[in-house]
Amino acid sequence: MSAELLSGRSARMERTTSESSVVVELNLDGTGQSNIDTSVPFYDHMLTALSKHSLIDLTVKATGDTHIDVHHTVEDIAITLGEVLKTALGNKAGIRRFGEATVPLDEALANAVVDISGRPFIVHSGEPAGQEYHLIGGHFTGSLTRHIFESIALHAGICMHITVIAGRDPHHIVEAQFKAFARALRQAVELDPRIGNAIPSTKGAL
Repeated sequence: MSAELLSGRSARMERTTSESSVVVELNLDGTGQSNIDTSVPFYDHMLTALSKHSLIDLTVKATGDTHIDVHHTVEDIAITLGEVLKTALGNKAGIRRFGEATVPLDEALANAVVDISGRPFIVHSGEPAGQEYHLIGGHFTGSLTRHIFESIALHAGICMHITVIAGRDPHHIVEAQFKAFARALRQAVELDPRIGNAIPSTKGAL
């Protein structure tokens, strides 16, 4: 199971285990069109927002043992998304590499900073006490938020700092993070005409 480059900066991957079956396809140079069906409604909402605000065209189709817990399916989608993102980026020539965004959603405020560094790292902080225990939309546990970002970072090779600055409503707290990540990712994967096909690193590789 490995991601395949389709054309340009588009990639696709099918990942099947005894716990889930996942298909992810994306185009980094899209317009934010999405077709999402994860079998976890709130996750559908978050991935649709991720696509819309990153301008990455995204298709996700997944089924799994959600009768046990949605954790396996949610995690496996994040793993697959990270692998597809990494493949679509190729050698990362010409990208801006860094991205940062602070996004409000009513009372909630979240900041995301990303570095397409090839070195996975996650710093996730600021969620209010008890956020990890909230069941959002009847299926999605608050603790999954960090785990999603962690899985994407690990499999895409991204350094990611996500901070919740303010928030009260559990839904808003998660959604502000996804939207901030989307806007930061949009900047980071964007091609920078000033550097042409150069790789934005003093090492010459990312």
